[in-house]
Amino acid sequence: MKFNSTLESIKSYEAGKPIELVVREYGIDKADIVKLASNENPFGCSPKVKEAVRSIIDNMALYPDDSMIKLKNALSSKYAIQPNELIIGAGSDQVIEFAIHAKAHQGAAVLMNSVTFAMYEIYAKQVGAKIIRTASREHDMDEFYALYLEHKPSIIFLCTPNNPTGDAIDAESMLTFIKKIDSDTLVIVDGAYMEYARFKDPKKAIDPRELIAQFENVLFLGTFSKAYGLGGMRVGYGIARSNIIEALYKVRPPFNITTLSLEAASVALEDEAFVQECIADNFKEMERYQAFAASKKIAIIDSYTNFVTLSLPETKNSSKIAQELLKKGMIIRDLSSYGLNAIRVTVGTSIQNDRFFELTEPLL
Repeated sequence: MKFNSTLESIKSYEAGKPIELVVREYGIDKADIVKLASNENPFGCSPKVKEAVRSIIDNMALYPDDSMIKLKNALSSKYAIQPNELIIGAGSDQVIEFAIHAKAHQGAAVLMNSVTFAMYEIYAKQVGAKIIRTASREHDMDEFYALYLEHKPSIIFLCTPNNPTGDAIDAESMLTFIKKIDSDTLVIVDGAYMEYARFKDPKKAIDPRELIAQFENVLFLGTFSKAYGLGGMRVGYGIARSNIIEALYKVRPPFNITTLSLEAASVALEDEAFVQECIADNFKEMERYQAFAASKKIAIIDSYTNFVTLSLPETKNSSKIAQELLKKGMIIRDLSSYGLNAIRVTVGTSIQNDRFFELTEPLL
């Protein structure tokens, strides 16, 4: 059977190994497995969310509210924007898919960082777009601008903080860059980890309301999968001027968010105190990773997220270390597929982090 030829150059996205698979493959008791591979909130979601979801279980036979008005109103209040400046997706990666299909096309250029979220390339290649990457590991705005002038891309992706490395762009530097971009080029600012960056350093914080007020060609992405602890509910969102949102709605399927997910995300926004406590604990625990890296003379990228990236020396192999840890029930992310001899580790609870240090130290 023949398939679309564009699929030939696409590699499937590799998600972090699920706990259940490790149980089956290695015969490890589920209670002994620690997953620090997918940047989930180790404390889960607010107790208020759990209570709210339980209360609407009986509504599962009915289709969800496709207007998503409760969640849109909550997000509108949070960011001081209008509901028609929002689109909700099954994770922010679905909004990325909407944007690619709405704006890119066969032969169009899509510009992104050398090391960044894999789904940008996967979705772009699905429509036959040409991928343009920078040479620098970190987002170098001068290099981005030079490539913009050379290739005139339809879409530019700026991931800040960046996944999978954890570094972030100075907001002032980003805004200066966007001012030089033609209004017909869609600039997508992926802020999946923005809650963490905003907490750690105001200079890295991006305000979606100010962003779309200043620029007519920008789409900001946010998610409930990270700081809000709702990875399993799959809720993300895009914020842009209403004309961009209208275009994205033309490629959005109906009922793309479940009733339970909509309720969970809406209630999560009501308990910001819980989220801030989780973020504060995250950076407190991150100091332990920094100390661990220093003790082992391993480079660690300054992270503005809920994960750390450890760059290993040439004498160590990230794939082998990740595999050895997996055999012991510790799931982390090997970054060799990104061309890096590095591992990415979600900052877990104190107990989870203790286990990581205990298992990893003999390997380094």
